Amino acid sequence: EYLLWRRVFACTCRRTPCADIRGPRRPARWTRARFAGRMTFGRPRSASAKERAKAVTDQLPIHWIIGQIDTPAGAAPQVATTLTTADLLGTVRARLGVRRMDYTVEPRLYAVGEPTPESPVLVTANYKMSFDHLRRELAGRDAWILVLDTKGINVWCAAGKGTFGTGEIVERIKATGLREIVSHRALILPQLGAPGVAAHAVKSRSGFRVVYGPVRAADLPAFLDAGMKATPEMRRVRFRLADRMTLVPLELVLWPRPLLLGLVVLFLLGGLTPEGYSFDAALGHGTRAVLLCVAAFVAGTILAPALLPWLPGRAFSVKGAAAGLLPALACVAWGWHSPMTASGWLDAAAWALALPAVASFFAMNFTGASTYTSLSGVQAEMRIAVPVQIAACVVGGGLWVVSRFA
Repeated sequence: EYLLWRRVFACTCRRTPCADIRGPRRPARWTRARFAGRMTFGRPRSASAKERAKAVTDQLPIHWIIGQIDTPAGAAPQVATTLTTADLLGTVRARLGVRRMDYTVEPRLYAVGEPTPESPVLVTANYKMSFDHLRRELAGRDAWILVLDTKGINVWCAAGKGTFGTGEIVERIKATGLREIVSHRALILPQLGAPGVAAHAVKSRSGFRVVYGPVRAADLPAFLDAGMKATPEMRRVRFRLADRMTLVPLELVLWPRPLLLGLVVLFLLGGLTPEGYSFDAALGHGTRAVLLCVAAFVAGTILAPALLPWLPGRAFSVKGAAAGLLPALACVAWGWHSPMTASGWLDAAAWALALPAVASFFAMNFTGASTYTSLSGVQAEMRIAVPVQIAACVVGGGLWVVSRFA
């Protein structure tokens, strides 16, 4: 891959025709250009460097497509069931928010193994991580995968947004010619996609009945072996520690830049004194303020999801506020608190308001990843919690600035 991109760069600089890089095109090979239904060879030499590089990228092979299966409705890409290092690195990048919305696969019908007209059809989203989990669990089996256009959103979130829904399923059945490919009329949908699907409407509009599979893709082999029968355990939605901590890396990546700006402002404000500005005061009070804010951020992004079942309250804003009190209690326990003076009391009151508010705000980012929140519930919570969080931060910040002059 390194040598290939070196040649891509050289091609771009020399304005060499892109086709010369890899030699003659192999019609049977699935490339990004063919995959998306567009060909990019023969671009005019006046194309920009960006367009020429894109043309080369479009001709690179898709590593997880290993062949094709001919069907009455056309060729279906045959996909691998073993995840490669590239797949795993792609998952890591998506977890860190790097080009997250571009981590997609083309919505269409795919083949696993050597499927026949009697092979099952499993439906999933075009978020590649969801697609990867599904194809990995189908190792050693023959099946069809019908990928819906969910705009790069996973099944659960797409069902709530409506992109994993009845209309998209019906349209994708028509677009892929699925009726001509399979002899049965059954679709296996993930259970978490149920909120967006009206099974009776799918049946009446397409002729395909909906069978809901297990919550987790790992249970699919047992589900299929049992004749598409799910046990109560397969239906149970669990929210274990690993599930709760999945989105923590993304939060840690998204927030440092704006957080750093706020911390710099806090550090500088810490130097305010009745006698004027003091850099020594900034090193003392400013550093303390920075560390407390970082602790509140950690409480909202790490402690809140980790301790979620044990924190009081049901709303994430309440649980986050409770987690935000932990840094304050730790300061008291360690003796790292303000002296019992007017300035000290103002300082203590400021952080008693600000720390829970900051942690509460960051904890609310996990509402979409939980198993016991709904869209309407989250909206209702935000209408109440966000104004309270803003007011607490404003009042707390004001008291802290005043404490510098008391």
